[in-house]
Amino acid sequence: QLQLVQSGGGLVQPGGSLLLSCAASGDILDYYAIGWFRQVPGKEREGVSCISTIGSRPYYADSVKGRFTMSRDKTKKTVYLQMNSLKPEDTARYYCAAGGSMVTSSQSLCDGRTPGENWGQGTEVTVSS
Repeated sequence: QLQLVQSGGGLVQPGGSLLLSCAASGDILDYYAIGWFRQVPGKEREGVSCISTIGSRPYYADSVKGRFTMSRDKTKKTVYLQMNSLKPEDTARYYCAAGGSMVTSSQSLCDGRTPGENWGQGTEVTVSS
């Protein structure tokens, strides 16, 4: 079974940057679409950015487009979320998740049509001065 272990996150001032990492083990990451999600207590979980095995470009939520960049290092079996120009409204608990199959689209995972089946442990991101 695929296991995902996250690292990164923390406290940063508005306008700052953070890098989140999600390392996979136990299964082949390329079998799944994978993405980053965030959740604030009392609000619905939001798909921030997702990438598919067959797609060429990641999907980004409008709220992060132009500021966040998702990438995948297949040799390290790790996906990253580089977060720049952070805003207080980016404060949330961030999760990586994998689901679907090799033909699942990135947007399908992010908007919930394809459920995430394997989840990382989550990491807090706080943007505050």
